[in-house]
This record gives sequence, structure tokens and C-alpha cells, in this order.
Amino acid sequence: PQKLIDDSLQISVSKQAKLLKVSRGCYYYRPKPVSASDLKLMRCIDELHMQYPFAGSRMMRDLLNRQGHHIGRRHTRTLMKKMGIQALYCKPNLSQANQAHRKYPYLLKGLAIQRSNQVWSTDITYIPMAKGFVYLCAVIDWHSRKVLAHRVSISMEVDFCISALNEAIEKYGRPEIFNTDQGSQFTSDAFIDVLKSNGIQISMDGKGRWV
Repeated sequence: PQKLIDDSLQISVSKQAKLLKVSRGCYYYRPKPVSASDLKLMRCIDELHMQYPFAGSRMMRDLLNRQGHHIGRRHTRTLMKKMGIQALYCKPNLSQANQAHRKYPYLLKGLAIQRSNQVWSTDITYIPMAKGFVYLCAVIDWHSRKVLAHRVSISMEVDFCISALNEAIEKYGRPEIFNTDQGSQFTSDAFIDVLKSNGIQISMDGKGRWV
């Protein structure tokens, strides 16, 4: 989308970016080159993070080494930081244990998806580019398989996920259930608050996560 922005037009860059649903930062951003080997490693890290969301850089390095990738902890940590991936830890709250230990189960097992707005889902995908990559967050209706809203970002901060979610709700109403993976963006207070304030049931892949 950045290539569609023309700074020679009378329309401001800010206005063009808004119309194309990309941030102004995406237009001005000039990504640093990422080698083909690092892109391959990042794809592996992405897949392993979904299987082992609690894995830090040390464990991630060991998992990659088992797959035959020769990589050190420092390089692993650098790639994880670049991708915005962090190990998910359960932070104890001894003073309010009962309130803090909430779990979101997987609600879709055996559920027949029969209509639009019954179940939505979202995910973040990173898109390799010639000299780097960007992140794409899309909100999808499980029944129609339609992409209801999307946002592109150069960082993994939760804001662009919330922006896509809010646009989808504004355009199509609210779903009964919203299903996500256990990524830090989707388990953040800010994202969960949007779902709860709209009376949407929360479903998470796997056994759910303590938040």
C-alpha cells in the first residue's frame, strides 16, 4: 500500500495514508534489509512461538537447534525482539489471586458455524518485503470467510489490532464469539476490554491463557 502513496499529489501524505488504511509511519519507514536466512528463521520462530508461547530466547534457541538451525541465543533474542515476540509468563497477583486468575477457554469445539457474525477471528501475519517486512492484522468472519477489516503496521504493538477490530464492529456489528490465538496483543488488557465492552464472548486456541 505504501507504493500507492504519491507525495507529488495535492492530497497530503497523511490523507492518502488514511484512505489506504496505513499509518504515515509505514510510508516514511525504510526497512533495513533482512537476509533470506533470517526470514526463514523468523518463520520458524513464529511457528514455534504458537506451539510454545512460554518459550524465551534460551528455549527458542534450543528448539531451533533441534530443527537443525545453527543459531545462538543473542541472534535468537534479536529476531524475537524484531518480531515483537515475548514469552508469555503468568504474573502472580497474591493479593487478588481469584480476580487475576481468569482463563479464556476454546469455545469452538463442536460448534456449528451457521451464520455471519456468529464467530470472528483475527491473526497477525508478517509479510516479507524486498528489504524487510510488515505486519498484517486481519479480522475474518468464520462463516462467510470475508475479511471484515485489516491494518498494516511496522511494529507489533496492539494499537493496529484494536483499530482493525473497531472498524469491523463499526461496519458489521458485533460477533457472538471472537476467537484468537494466545499472542500478547490479543491477551492484552486493551484488546480484551474492547471485546468485553461490546459483550463479545472470548475464545482462545488451545487451553486458553491466564491473564
